[in-house]
Amino acid sequence: MNKPVDSGESKTTIISKKVKENFEFWLFVLPGMIITFIFHYVPLYGIQIAFRRFSPRRGIWESAWVGFDHFERFFNSPYFLTTITNTFILSFYSLVAGFPIPIMLALMLNSFRHKRYRKIIQTVTYAPNFISTVVMAGMLLLFLSPRVGIVNNLIGIFGLESINFMAEKSMWRHIYVWSGIWQNTGWNSVIFFAALAGVSPEFHEAAIVDGATKFQRILYIDLPTILPTATILLILNCGSMLSVGFEKAFLLQNDLNLSVSEIISTYTYKVGLVQNDMSYSTAIGLFNSVINSILLLTVNRVANKLSGHSLI
Repeated sequence: MNKPVDSGESKTTIISKKVKENFEFWLFVLPGMIITFIFHYVPLYGIQIAFRRFSPRRGIWESAWVGFDHFERFFNSPYFLTTITNTFILSFYSLVAGFPIPIMLALMLNSFRHKRYRKIIQTVTYAPNFISTVVMAGMLLLFLSPRVGIVNNLIGIFGLESINFMAEKSMWRHIYVWSGIWQNTGWNSVIFFAALAGVSPEFHEAAIVDGATKFQRILYIDLPTILPTATILLILNCGSMLSVGFEKAFLLQNDLNLSVSEIISTYTYKVGLVQNDMSYSTAIGLFNSVINSILLLTVNRVANKLSGHSLI
């Protein structure tokens, strides 16, 4: 009679065997795992300063424990509603306007059969992604300058008065969002190109034989293929709704547009590094992370019910 195999031991053996079989792959990802652990998990130790009145001289453990005082201070602050609203509107606007465009670009270029021109278009659309945020902000300020900006020079040709775009609160969000779309669309479409590469040419050949138009082939073959990828990316983007990038918003900010450009990241920078209130800024950052986590889990669950695709 065979001796029963311990389930725990068998699982350990299977895992060990798989690790040995894929040793090269584990070795390949090991540096990334180490870097992620050092820079993303080890600093979590310091998150407790959000509940203390942190003093660099005393250190983390010797600083006075104040509980949720910093969170209450932020909730009662006149900046709370403003920063939350501005961050959400800017992020939601960027998501709604910018998420579909890389998908459309990938679908159109994938159906474009002239490979030489397709590569040229891809190169042109990829190029803006390699412009640094500082340079990008400088370009915007220069092009939209009311005195020497090329845009206002073109407006002047038609006899119209120059516009101080960065002083117009109604224009600031549009400038921020659409400049970002121009900069990132080409690069964001790469992952959709990769997904479309997995479509078998036989599907298109069969559809052509059946008389399907190019639009119908995109609608019924290409689009369903990239739908799981698009769903995962949408979930991840929704999970960072309140994590709008700091650099560009800060560089395009001025006193005239502050009421629409002050977001959580810029406010955290000002109170944390400029005003040297580390505990308060950490509390704001922790609150931001908790809200993003809730949004991520919620959208992930909704996406799983509606489409059957999710992160888990």
